[in-house]
Amino acid sequence: QSTWGHHSYTGPVHSIIQTLYSFTMRVIGLISGGKDSTFNLMHCIADGHEIVALANLYPPTLNDDNKELETDSYMYQTVGSDGIETFAKALDLPLYRREISGKPCNLDYSYKPSSGDEVEDLYELLKEMKDDIEFDGVSVGAIMSQYQTDRVENVCERLDLKPLALLWQRDQIELLNEMVECGVEAVIIKVAALGLNREHLGMKLSEMRDAIQRPAQEYGLNVCGEGGEFESFTLNSPIHRYKICIESCETVVHSQDVFAPVLYLKLNKLSLNDKSDCNERDLQSLEKLKSFISNRKSATNSLI
Repeated sequence: QSTWGHHSYTGPVHSIIQTLYSFTMRVIGLISGGKDSTFNLMHCIADGHEIVALANLYPPTLNDDNKELETDSYMYQTVGSDGIETFAKALDLPLYRREISGKPCNLDYSYKPSSGDEVEDLYELLKEMKDDIEFDGVSVGAIMSQYQTDRVENVCERLDLKPLALLWQRDQIELLNEMVECGVEAVIIKVAALGLNREHLGMKLSEMRDAIQRPAQEYGLNVCGEGGEFESFTLNSPIHRYKICIESCETVVHSQDVFAPVLYLKLNKLSLNDKSDCNERDLQSLEKLKSFISNRKSATNSLI
């Protein structure tokens, strides 16, 4: 059931987007609130697709203030779940959510439907959405995880949907640079790797881009956090109608490891600020993204 009405993708910059882009597919965005799912949505729009709704899987602990948001999921980012409804409002898109009831039961490289597995929660959520709204594709922010991508593809195949993992196997340094240059304003809300600690929590993505370089070289970290080294929450982007502000948050210690503590931010209070004066900048950022995409396609074609 939608938790944020059935609104069209409207607003000043969104109206201009609808004028400039000829939509080819109706797409729902599988989101965590992080930089990757946000940037993949931007790619979908740049490729001419219409985002019609958002989908999110959340931990059963979400509404229990005494329990942690970090759960043992191989599929879903659960830290930041407390900010997803605000995230959807910021994009002015309908949001569909489902509680994660399954566990990572089937760990085989190639996934087959398995009762009680957390992947089936995604299947049920998308199936429910198909009964309510019309869409053809699913935006997925996967970069390197074959485990996650194989499972999303399995769900989409069963529901006759097309998965759109437009960041798949990109060079991570190049990708992170593009995110920053194209206006993805995210903050780090979880760290879980050697070389990362409390001081990195709340850091802007543009700052993390520089801070991650040394630990990446010394300890082999993925600069985009694709190995779970860190997770993010997007406060603003060219497709945000409103900018999100963190009014109140607290640090939760999930694991106090001496060398690689697992820490995350609990988002206690968020607010939305109007962006009516940012239309030109947002459109320039989307056009910059289209240029990046065009240049990559040209470079690929030249090698064929």
